[in-house]
Amino acid sequence: MKMLINVPESVVPDALRGMAAVHPELVVDVEGRVVRRRDAPVAGKVGLVSGGGSGHEPLHGGFVGPGMLDAACPGEIFTSPVPDQMVRAAAAVDSGAGVLFVVKNYTGDVLNFNMAAELAEDEGIQVASVLVNDDVAVTDSTHTAGRRGTGATLFVEKIAGAVAEAGAPLARVEAVARRVNEASRSFGVALSACSTPSKGGPTFDLPAGELELGVGIHGEPGRERRPMMTSGEIADYAVHAVLDDLHPTGPVLVLVNGAGGTPLLELYGFAAEVHRVLRERGVPVARTLVGNYVTSLDMAGASVTLCQVDDEMLRWWDAPVRTPALRWGC
Repeated sequence: MKMLINVPESVVPDALRGMAAVHPELVVDVEGRVVRRRDAPVAGKVGLVSGGGSGHEPLHGGFVGPGMLDAACPGEIFTSPVPDQMVRAAAAVDSGAGVLFVVKNYTGDVLNFNMAAELAEDEGIQVASVLVNDDVAVTDSTHTAGRRGTGATLFVEKIAGAVAEAGAPLARVEAVARRVNEASRSFGVALSACSTPSKGGPTFDLPAGELELGVGIHGEPGRERRPMMTSGEIADYAVHAVLDDLHPTGPVLVLVNGAGGTPLLELYGFAAEVHRVLRERGVPVARTLVGNYVTSLDMAGASVTLCQVDDEMLRWWDAPVRTPALRWGC
């Protein structure tokens, strides 16, 4: 495999150095592995901190900025950050109003964020945590007990970030974040395996004529493998899987998310099919976001995330955001 890297061991710090060079509005601690808003802590504001293994960019570092995260903690490729990173991030963004940890449901992330919350509270920082577990494909998997955290992480970070930016107290920000997670479901499909820099090749075997339905963001097995399907057939399967679990009774936010190796040309065509299925099921669409946001390195494929919203949640979604990967209303 050809990769645009120096050596596998320096991929993460090299990327962080690039973020520092390109985004002066961020403070990037390459050695300490923390990315934060330059203006943090913001007086009277709840701090939002998230993180996880690298390889899912722009999640999470690309979502640091006004209206979203205050700090992010990147781990090694597909490896949880360590508690010390999370404590440093919490201390760097805490204004005295408390800090919310947004945690994807993977065993390492959950254990390390829980430990970090205890350590931060020992230092006098009030911490609340919200677990994101939106993937309907499987109940348990290689890295999780319960459902995996995937595309709904973006919805939680954006909407809770807007609430925090408006000056809401920690309990309110936490409650909104939980509400968004509970209203969200996701399903992903892989057309090819991803390749990690350390391995230098595919992390699992997926024959050329097959696809993996329900794949995880680290390449975890899904529900089943089938011969290659059309975009419309994949949308039928994925959207029905989400709707049959979510049972929305109102409009939804839609995220059509690329896995990292799928061009926008294909993603927009897939989005058209997703909208078709939603129309057929009588589900109104409030907003749609299309692009590579929660990725799996170079995996070809896509995921669909739906979040049922009311007028209040939609206002928080539409609120201004200014991050490297997501910005509007500024």
